[in-house]
Amino acid sequence: MIEEELMLQQLFDEDKLTDKQKKIITAAIETFSEKGYAASSTSEIAKKAGVAEGTIFRHYKTKKDLLVSIVAPLMTKFIAPLVVKDFNKLLDREYETVEEFLRATIENRRDLLIRMLPVLKIMLQEIPFQPELRAQFFDLVVKNIFNSVEKVIKGYQEKGLLIDMPPESIARLTITNILGFLFSRYILFPQLEWDDELEIERTIQFIMHGLGKKD
Repeated sequence: MIEEELMLQQLFDEDKLTDKQKKIITAAIETFSEKGYAASSTSEIAKKAGVAEGTIFRHYKTKKDLLVSIVAPLMTKFIAPLVVKDFNKLLDREYETVEEFLRATIENRRDLLIRMLPVLKIMLQEIPFQPELRAQFFDLVVKNIFNSVEKVIKGYQEKGLLIDMPPESIARLTITNILGFLFSRYILFPQLEWDDELEIERTIQFIMHGLGKKD
């Protein structure tokens, strides 16, 4: 988990924030993460922050402005640099098999997601419904990761370890399967009993072999 004070230091220009703004941002992150943007109210955020609701609207015109004020710097200052840099470190290593690469990728993304779960929950919940955030996420994160993954895929194809399919299609199918597992595990159904190692192996086997029976 990211400590609140550390998060404020890393994401925002603290010198330009009043004490009340810091409390509002912290309360908004907690509330949006717990309940989602649509189910959260500014009155609830104000109560948690210990300020009047009108104080929120003096700093942020709407609830959506408050959301964007959190997610935009989160993506530009933290998520994009960390995710891309962290993922590039992973890609710099050599993996003999595709399964080893997939296993390392899932573990790497899982560790990152656990560390940043509160703010990542907000992003994952809201990006599909907020066009400006979705565009920013695509430009800062998706393009960089897809380009890097495609290079790895081409390398495995040249070694005869992957089928002859457009690398961008393999990248899309692989990434969506991995993200689907992580999203289900830590955001949609965290209350279920999970055997993480077994589910990781099943995810890898599904990516590699699909569901069809081989003769």
